[in-house]
Amino acid sequence: MSMFTLDPSAKVIVQGATGRMGSRHATLMKRYGTLVVGGIAGASARRDSDSDIPLFSSCAEAAAATGAQASITLVPPMDVLAAVTEALEAGFKLIVSPSEGMPVRDAMLACERVKAHGAHWIGPSTPGLAIPRRMKMGFIPDVSLAPGPLGVMSKSGTLSYETCFRLAERGVGQSTWIGVGGDSVKGSRFGELLPYFQADADTRALLILGEIGGSEEEELADAIERLSFAKPVFVLLAGASAPEGVTMGHAGALVHGGRGTVQSKTTALRRAGAQVFTSIESLVDGVLSAHV
Repeated sequence: MSMFTLDPSAKVIVQGATGRMGSRHATLMKRYGTLVVGGIAGASARRDSDSDIPLFSSCAEAAAATGAQASITLVPPMDVLAAVTEALEAGFKLIVSPSEGMPVRDAMLACERVKAHGAHWIGPSTPGLAIPRRMKMGFIPDVSLAPGPLGVMSKSGTLSYETCFRLAERGVGQSTWIGVGGDSVKGSRFGELLPYFQADADTRALLILGEIGGSEEEELADAIERLSFAKPVFVLLAGASAPEGVTMGHAGALVHGGRGTVQSKTTALRRAGAQVFTSIESLVDGVLSAHV
């Protein structure tokens, strides 16, 4: 698969645009500056909708009419696989899926189909992604967004909102913000996105909001070493006191044996040269003291 890219002028389609969440966030994304060029809805919804964006019956119709190649699937979790598949078959190369609770089997099938189409999928269970003041696909709070040098990747929406808000208040904003989501099976993982931030001239340092469970942070550490990633990396690991064998919050936050613990992640990340923190306060102080 090609390296992930993000074009702030990308034309975006909203799947589920006439639902309560879809209609609301289509308006908010467009207001933020995202080039929302259309939405997907059934025929009856099209007649009843008061949406201010053009509505289409399918992604194929929307792509042909607008030239869009990106979509956000604001649909119920059981409908995400169908929405992702429809977007892929219409030729979309970037799909963002905020829905929580997508079945694991569906997520596995979606990953296979995304790979087969040479596309990129962010989610599920993601607040979205953004380039501050230029575009936003999802519902990252505007108050937490500010242009700056930090590339942000996060498993947790609320943790990233609070951390980035505090940093923005102190004058340190973001270059690109990507919420990868907290599920164990998902479209994009920290290590897979690292080349994007390595190549991005606007990113001078990397901020990772991680947590216990899974191996994603260890994979990131391996990628940092493999790519000789030279930019400073700051990592916040949530869940230091969580018991083994218990899922905490996210579906992917499950610890087994010595894998997925704060200790194993911290060891791997520090070996790769990252600075690791276990509280928002210490992370903010660490970033500020580094003068990135």
